[in-house]
Amino acid sequence: MKFVLALVGLVLTCSVDISVSKDAALETVSKHGQLSVQGVDIVDENGEKVQLKGMSLFWDVWMPQYYNKEAIDGIHDLCHSNVVRAAMSVETEYDGGYIETPEDTLERLYAVVDAAIEDDIYVIIDWHDHEADQHLNYSLEFFDIVSKKYSGVPNIIYETFNEPTGQSWNNILKPYHEAVINAIRANDPDNIIVVGTPTWSQSVDQAAANPITGQKNIMYTLHFYAGTHKQWLRDTATNALNNGIPIFVTEYGTVNADATDPVDEAESRLWWDWLDEHNLSYANWAISDKLEGASALVANTTAAETCQEEFLTESGRLVVAQNKA
Repeated sequence: MKFVLALVGLVLTCSVDISVSKDAALETVSKHGQLSVQGVDIVDENGEKVQLKGMSLFWDVWMPQYYNKEAIDGIHDLCHSNVVRAAMSVETEYDGGYIETPEDTLERLYAVVDAAIEDDIYVIIDWHDHEADQHLNYSLEFFDIVSKKYSGVPNIIYETFNEPTGQSWNNILKPYHEAVINAIRANDPDNIIVVGTPTWSQSVDQAAANPITGQKNIMYTLHFYAGTHKQWLRDTATNALNNGIPIFVTEYGTVNADATDPVDEAESRLWWDWLDEHNLSYANWAISDKLEGASALVANTTAAETCQEEFLTESGRLVVAQNKA
């Protein structure tokens, strides 16, 4: 009898462990459905809190080899992600972007979004720009096109401005975001929209002092790199959360802000603990084989090899372990 009871206890214990798994790959769209913002939390269609964990692609003009179904499969299955971020280039000095080659940009974007939908994960459509306020007409055009195409698709999250630099929140960024939000909402009334904040999306306190009103399902971007950004930025973000500002970490790195080594594992773990404590969602920069510390993949990794263990960098291995923790 003692053996039977022990066996039953073991089975129950195993069942509990499975049911509360935080492996992001298992927390799919079919499980959670339409997301919304409630207070400072992302919640699913049943009102339960949800945390998204995953990977950001690199600028599409420089890493187009990962803008396809093979790579997205690897990001979901092997990088244990329930979200992928498509970093759509707007303007580069020599290599184009949406302004110069919109058809190419949209083709790459659609390949990623459609693959994410097929893989049952969420996808962030990121207007990857540092001067989006100078490109407002293009922003409006782009988000009108994609929000019409994917209106009502629960996988979709919009990111309207990757990383503003020195622009004023009150005078430039907030009016910019309001214009783009209105363009999206004309087609897609419900999906979450994440808006960039000043100082490379670090100054969430400025947005907290004058938030966007009259809209639902709006979140604010926080970016950090563990080797550079320490407790002071967590304190700033905590204060913003306490003031009711919902935060989404659409980009973070385990290394320095210039993407260089070394990997700061200790500080990365402090960040992950803080993110998990506050139920914040996050995407790691980046699915890239560039020779720099922030890359998750070693040089010459193919799309079919994306996130296979032998092709992960030091940072990549650390991030994947966190995604399935």
